[in-house]
Amino acid sequence: MEKALLQTRDIKKSFGHVRALRGVELSAYRGEILAIVGDNGAGKSTFIKILAGSIRPDQGSIVVDGQAHSYFTPREAIAAGISTVYQDLALANTRNVSANIFLGQELTSMGFLRKKAMEKDARALVDRLGIDIPDLSAPVGVLSGGQRQGTAVARLMHQGGKLFIFDEPTAAMGLKETGAVLKLIKKLASEGYGVILISHDLPQVFQISDRIAVFRQGKAVALMKTADCTMDQVIGLITGTEPPQEGGKRQ
Repeated sequence: MEKALLQTRDIKKSFGHVRALRGVELSAYRGEILAIVGDNGAGKSTFIKILAGSIRPDQGSIVVDGQAHSYFTPREAIAAGISTVYQDLALANTRNVSANIFLGQELTSMGFLRKKAMEKDARALVDRLGIDIPDLSAPVGVLSGGQRQGTAVARLMHQGGKLFIFDEPTAAMGLKETGAVLKLIKKLASEGYGVILISHDLPQVFQISDRIAVFRQGKAVALMKTADCTMDQVIGLITGTEPPQEGGKRQ
């Protein structure tokens, strides 16, 4: 049986009297795209924030490459290889692509920035990911949405990311930019990285995911191979008209 890159065990979280997560059990693997879908308030955002280290769970464990953690800080999540690409991307808009990729980890020699070395390494990362950015000296604030997503991913790869979590990555994007971002996500999976995609766009989910986890009322009520289910089934599971089920596990 293939070893999971990420496993969560009985993750629970409450905010006062609101039970946001009620024992989430989920696994993610290298080389696959796992989509997490669900209505607003289903627990998706809370779950992702726990993986990213910005929220501490009340109970449960997070296992990455066989090592169990009760919770993460943001720095610990990144060190463990969990990289979250939020909608705002957290880029420095006035700095160029190379500077953003090496932000906080700049290459220096005798107190001076090694700009050429950073530009060379940045170009190698960008080309490896298939991102169309002809001029790495351009400030990222003038780049397209797809190019900005690519810059954020390249930075996380440079930081040692193993599992990439995308939170609504194509929100408010046009067709061309959306296509570029989906191509980038598929590229990551093809290179052996794990990918978790949070999306309300079910046609997009069915287009690129390998498995689908449906969240409802703070639980993962279904886990299915994308090829083995229909959009109507997923909608029924999201709304509660379909009974909970579990499948899509790796053999």
